[in-house]
Amino acid sequence: IDPTTTKMTMMMKTLVTLFLATLCTATAEAKGGLEKAWTKPKKDGDKVPTVTFKTRERIPDDGTDNPFDWKDLTSEDYFKGKRTVIFALPGAFTPTCSTSHLPGYNDLYYEMQSLGVDEVYCLSVNDAFVMRQWGLHQGLDEDKTPGSLGFTTVKLIPDGAALFTRGMGMSTLWDTERGFGERTWRYSMVIGPDMTIEKIFVEGGSPTQNSGPDPFEVADADTMLAYLKSTAAEKKEEL
Repeated sequence: IDPTTTKMTMMMKTLVTLFLATLCTATAEAKGGLEKAWTKPKKDGDKVPTVTFKTRERIPDDGTDNPFDWKDLTSEDYFKGKRTVIFALPGAFTPTCSTSHLPGYNDLYYEMQSLGVDEVYCLSVNDAFVMRQWGLHQGLDEDKTPGSLGFTTVKLIPDGAALFTRGMGMSTLWDTERGFGERTWRYSMVIGPDMTIEKIFVEGGSPTQNSGPDPFEVADADTMLAYLKSTAAEKKEEL
């Protein structure tokens, strides 16, 4: 046997093995579908990501059941120049989100505003149509003024493409566990006028992929209210 031929055969086998290993790794990563940066949560003092949300703006009544036009809004449109509270949850119409998370913030909406908060937002990886129907199902008072973006109390932000969620490092994949696909991990935060995170509460400290449990211990409205009360005097002095 020609030694050169044997050597070339071994090299080819090695290259094929490496190629198959790389292909398997790439396939596994594609199945995971989440870049590492999307799952590394931001912390106090970080800036929130600048993204564009696909929202629906109220128009004058046109005789249909859906009097809205598409409107692009950026993170700056929602948060810049204001002190805002935002809480993020895995999905509209899901149990904990519907029985506790959104209702809790809605009940405390005006009290939070009295503590130096300009607006309270709820964010989920759902589209604008789903978010509106969920709000109506939850009994939120719909603002029917032309130009409005939804409701008179808590405002619902549709992060349908998960751009803000990824930018926050809160992306969570629930495929084998619940069949949700990509969603946001549950968290809440206060954003300052310069779009810096004043305070963030993340369930479990960071996202868990395909989590069985759905923790709800620190992102609730009562925890947020307690924080706002603890900083009320300080914030009043800053005004």
